[in-house]
Amino acid sequence: MDNRHEQWQAAERLAVTLIEGGLQRMAARTLAVFLFTDQDSVTAGEIADRLEASAGSVSGAIKSLLTVGLIERLPSPGSRREHYQLRDDAWATLFTSQNTVIQAMIQAAAAGIAATDEGDPARQRLTQMHAFYEFLLGELPALLRRWHEQTG
Repeated sequence: MDNRHEQWQAAERLAVTLIEGGLQRMAARTLAVFLFTDQDSVTAGEIADRLEASAGSVSGAIKSLLTVGLIERLPSPGSRREHYQLRDDAWATLFTSQNTVIQAMIQAAAAGIAATDEGDPARQRLTQMHAFYEFLLGELPALLRRWHEQTG
């Protein structure tokens, strides 16, 4: 078995793990292409060819990965096609972009606390949820700073 075939099998297994973790199927498979490519950048057409997928589904996956900050568009002088690459700081960027999700969880817990009575078990659970996400949000800056110190 050749190395490229083994790599692509590993990429597909990674994509399945990402899907099980909540990423949309095509975004997960597209991300796997970025992780396993031996090229500096790839085009949507190259991704579609590799995945045997439609241009539309790849375009949607690229938009999703751009939105969360995992990939970036590169200048491509002389080329009519957009080129993309995995960001060097992709994982820290993704985690940072999740702050909006954490903030939404804090707000949802606060709304639940306001809607429940003192002593209600639901209020106790919501208070714990609120405290956890407040703690997590407060810890993220130091965690990311330590990550950046460790990696570079």
